[in-house]
Amino acid sequence: MRAVAAETSRPETSRRVLTIPNGISFARILLIPVFVLLLLRHGSETAGLLLLGAVVSTDWVDGVIARRTGQVSELGKLLDPVADRLAIAAALVTLVVRDAFPLWAALLILVRDLLIVVAGLFLLSRGRRIDVRFLGKVATFSLMLGVPLVAWGNFGLALGHAARALGWIAYAVGIVEYYGAGVLYAFDLRNALRAPAASAGGDPASAPPSGREATPGYDEPP
Repeated sequence: MRAVAAETSRPETSRRVLTIPNGISFARILLIPVFVLLLLRHGSETAGLLLLGAVVSTDWVDGVIARRTGQVSELGKLLDPVADRLAIAAALVTLVVRDAFPLWAALLILVRDLLIVVAGLFLLSRGRRIDVRFLGKVATFSLMLGVPLVAWGNFGLALGHAARALGWIAYAVGIVEYYGAGVLYAFDLRNALRAPAASAGGDPASAPPSGREATPGYDEPP
């Protein structure tokens, strides 16, 4: 009989809802329609881009606070990437509508995000979940630096040529990292589906298929 190994390297999580990191994530989501309206309104593009930058930059804040204060929660692990994806999608659609960002570049981000969301929902339906990877966080930061800078230049704001050039450099680096993280998530998805359920009884339905080894790191040797 195999015993499921405990994952001791990860911080302990709770089911708390009212935490400071969760509040930050909720605030980020609530600010999305605000920067969308500012970007759509002619004459308020600068304020919209600055608010967009503030929303995406706080992506690092909630995670750091959660880990350092012991407020890592299951809800927070879902809210953080949801806030990221919603902010990115809303910003890209709005900037494409305003002709401040090319459609092809936006689709490279949105199509990858759609695949990740579908995979994530599939895992949740199986009672599984994979954690956000550091490379994915870095890629998101690079893209959310690059996209507003490109839009800043295309809106004709101050130092627009320099901002556009720097933005495209950040975008190129970020999109490579984004799809690199996507490959890693594909392996995480495979491992999560192969892993046995972490239950005392050992649910047979979630055990690895007959004739195949369990994913290393999940099972102890007999």
